[in-house]
Amino acid sequence: MRRTLILAAAAAALLVSAGPLPAAEAGSPGPAAAGLWSAREASAFWTAERMAAAAPLPDPAPLPDPVSRPDPAPLPDPAPLPDPVSRPDPASLPDPAPLPDPAPLPDPVSRPDPGAPPAADVSPPPVAAEPVAPGTPAPAPVPVAPPAESGTPAAPTPSPVTEPSSTPSEPPPPVVPKSPLSPVVPTLPGAAGPGVGQDFGGLPVVGRMFVMKAGGAYFCTASVVASPGRDLVLSAAHCLLGPDSRQVAFVPKYTRAAPRPYGLFPVLRDAGKRPRIWIDPRYRSRGPNRAATLDVAFAQVGPDSRGRRVQDVVGGNRLVTGAAYAQSRVSLIGYPASAARPRLCVNRTTKFTSRDARIPGSFLRVNCTGYPGGTSGGPFLLRLDAKRGTGDVIGVIGGWKTGGDTADTSYSSYFGADVRKLYAKAVAGAKAG
Repeated sequence: MRRTLILAAAAAALLVSAGPLPAAEAGSPGPAAAGLWSAREASAFWTAERMAAAAPLPDPAPLPDPVSRPDPAPLPDPAPLPDPVSRPDPASLPDPAPLPDPAPLPDPVSRPDPGAPPAADVSPPPVAAEPVAPGTPAPAPVPVAPPAESGTPAAPTPSPVTEPSSTPSEPPPPVVPKSPLSPVVPTLPGAAGPGVGQDFGGLPVVGRMFVMKAGGAYFCTASVVASPGRDLVLSAAHCLLGPDSRQVAFVPKYTRAAPRPYGLFPVLRDAGKRPRIWIDPRYRSRGPNRAATLDVAFAQVGPDSRGRRVQDVVGGNRLVTGAAYAQSRVSLIGYPASAARPRLCVNRTTKFTSRDARIPGSFLRVNCTGYPGGTSGGPFLLRLDAKRGTGDVIGVIGGWKTGGDTADTSYSSYFGADVRKLYAKAVAGAKAG
């Protein structure tokens, strides 16, 4: 069973440059694209009644791999941008105690092992923590129940991308600014062990994608990623291909009981009515199997109907590239199709190297129960902070077989240099408008 709810045909995308990125820019959000799928249009269509009546997009047949289209050559790395002045010298950070190698996880009993990782697993080094620059505002108190689409102050911005450290062990938790709405992650019941997925109330930084198709439908999961423009969301590439992505909106912390608690943020379109989405062009030319390691997408969302940028309202996860495949504790969040609420699971990840020549590459793998279609694009989060409601994102459900062929084991493309380049291009493209 394919794990995802994907849109139909391929859409235009761009490959990107790499390098450390600047700090968030101050000031008001850029002008919304008038008449090009604004928050007012989206909000007028997505009434509470229509959201309650919306249905998930059906699982389509697997897309065939292109056979005649040549692969575009990857772009060379440009000269790196200067590091922010607040970034410490990685050599000055304390060297934490090394983590023991986690034992490999067994696959669910309902299916054969798709392939164990190789014995010699040399993983990239994890990332170094980045302290917040002096003068960061003190955390705001935790509200009990924020009103729908209520005004909120601008959130302090975490450093948007973390680079690998020179040490082979997992770094201490980074200091991340508190998000303005300070959601609380519920604690799993004591009976729930590692790998047991449970429905929960959700996080403002994670949401469901809605599309104006027929009477209205929804698909996939996305999350806000910290960026200078404070307007980027992250999902899987296979989720955002096709003409249907021209009228897509991101709804943070959607639940059936409270369908739009933090507003609605439309994916912007350019003058040609093409969605402002960045996908590695090799994913389009090679197809979802041969390019499974590139199943990542960024989208620029416009302000809500009150002119607020999404990161100012709900905060953003820090993008981490170059982390190890094997992590001892990762939180997985996704919206199962037809579910009234999102799903949360905590477990370790392992490295999975495909033995299928049609789907080459290595991926993150996690055993978490109950992640069927609709959860694609959901984030793999390290160091999820229960008070701030944000963490470090190292993957999204996708990659191998667009996320896996059972609901109890999920995969992600590895977040390395290619994802960092794609993010840099999205940042530059979003700034250019």
